[in-house]
Amino acid sequence: MSVQLVTAKIADVELKEDKPSDGAPLVSAAMAEPDNNSAAPPLSQAIKGLPASAMKRSEPAQRPREVGEGAGSPEGAVSEAPRTVKKIQFADQKREFNKRPTKIGRRSLSRSISQSSTDSYSSDSSDDETSPRDKQQKNSKGSSDFCVKNIKQAEFGRREIEIAEQEMPALMALRKRAQGEKPLAGAKIVGCTHITAQTAVLIETLGALGAQCRWAACNIYSTLNEVAAALAESGFPVFSWKGESEDDFWWCIDRCVNVEGWQPNMILDDGGDLTHWIYKKYPNMFKKIKGIVEESVTGVHRLYQLSKAGKLCVPAMNVNDSVTKQKFDNLYCCRESILDGLKRTTDMMFGGKQVVVCGYGEVGKGCCAALKAMGSIVYVTEIDPICALQACMDGFRLVKLNEVIRQVDIVITCTGNKNVVTREHLDRMKNGCIVCNMGHSNTEIDVASLRTPELTWERVRSQVDHVIWPDGKRIVLLAEGRLLNLSCSTVPTFVLSITATTQALALIELYNAPEGRYKQDVYLLPKKMDEYVASLHLPTFDAHLTELSDEQAKYLGLNKNGPFKPNYYRY
Repeated sequence: MSVQLVTAKIADVELKEDKPSDGAPLVSAAMAEPDNNSAAPPLSQAIKGLPASAMKRSEPAQRPREVGEGAGSPEGAVSEAPRTVKKIQFADQKREFNKRPTKIGRRSLSRSISQSSTDSYSSDSSDDETSPRDKQQKNSKGSSDFCVKNIKQAEFGRREIEIAEQEMPALMALRKRAQGEKPLAGAKIVGCTHITAQTAVLIETLGALGAQCRWAACNIYSTLNEVAAALAESGFPVFSWKGESEDDFWWCIDRCVNVEGWQPNMILDDGGDLTHWIYKKYPNMFKKIKGIVEESVTGVHRLYQLSKAGKLCVPAMNVNDSVTKQKFDNLYCCRESILDGLKRTTDMMFGGKQVVVCGYGEVGKGCCAALKAMGSIVYVTEIDPICALQACMDGFRLVKLNEVIRQVDIVITCTGNKNVVTREHLDRMKNGCIVCNMGHSNTEIDVASLRTPELTWERVRSQVDHVIWPDGKRIVLLAEGRLLNLSCSTVPTFVLSITATTQALALIELYNAPEGRYKQDVYLLPKKMDEYVASLHLPTFDAHLTELSDEQAKYLGLNKNGPFKPNYYRY
């Protein structure tokens, strides 16, 4: 489908506060309130325009510091044999763990200790000992253009994807409405995100809309092996497995990008590692890339840095700061998944426990609310006086980490920063203190400072380590300081439907935008798109929106179909 056809099918309603200056409407997928009793219009008829200038956002004085990665669940491959555990060799794992390698390689420690507890149910235990890079695997179609843990797990992964589809109504509605038009026909999307059942629904939706996709994981622990196998069986080149080493991680990204006869023209990133790799290794590829869609604080921060330095050579969409991402993925998702991650890994009771949460952005707010509701005594650290005042007004005591580090039972980081918890803090923690991270990257806790000869590491269970001091004191480190909810537990599928739908619409917009509409800068999604994504999810709750009368709309100076809030409005 040509760009002209996609951009020509525009709704007749003009937005009152933002009119296109160049005459080219912006594909913002703005829809009127969905009617449960009427047939859904095709996507192109629902598209509404805003000028690109309305979407551009200058770099704020201070970037948000939290990131709520909202997708994933722990690996859960189930064999067809009866559920009997063949062998769980914790002693062997401990011996292997204590033999810490001096260099990172394909057989690095991060691979050997990252086996999911459900791996014990695998029908072929030898798979756990062999790197997927050393295997020769083919799917049922004879293709070997993938690298996953075990292609035989595809059937189980397919079942998980089908369950996720039931909880992702907006993404499935978008697939149904737009697959006839194929708005992504000709798009070659390379992606680097968490590979979970929810992401698989997004990838298959992009394929249904006409795109070719190649995918790698943005986190070495968050991949669901059976889901990766299901995608590979369906013909998607996927390069990922749970427990990659650092070398494996970059190798998988390179296999997605560096392939003969195929070059990406769109990037979907989570954390900025894929974008960084292309800039570093294949800068000439950006001549054909139309845009980047980024969903994390870490990745967006990198994009703003490139833009400020004049090195951003393609337009980029900042999905992270969209309302639907911040308020739903970051806040509501983390409010539920923080408890799930802690409970699965430690079996602890939260009532009466003293917890310090570092950062009171949307992720921190969700974590604090959940722990407070469970009876925990919650402290907050903050650098931003506005967020700090919010914490105080919400009933939390604002402290410096040094003031409470000796007494707290749990330390949770969610700032997006580095060295929030240092070796000095770790040395002063009480015996049995639990340390974990809810931010995107593994930089918030200074885990590297714990890799010293005087400290002993002891593997307790999957993603749970005791770090033992010479005097016998030990702390409980979860997921080696990486993202807790995606490494150790699950997150709500429904919330990921919101984020994934926003990502899909951003890709459609950038891919179909006429040349010149977007400059080499970072753009925010239009508020109209946020409202559209939210409206697609309301029927799940049998919710009914109130409509403005003509008189009311005129009084407020609004279009009856939105957007209903100015861009500066804070929800």
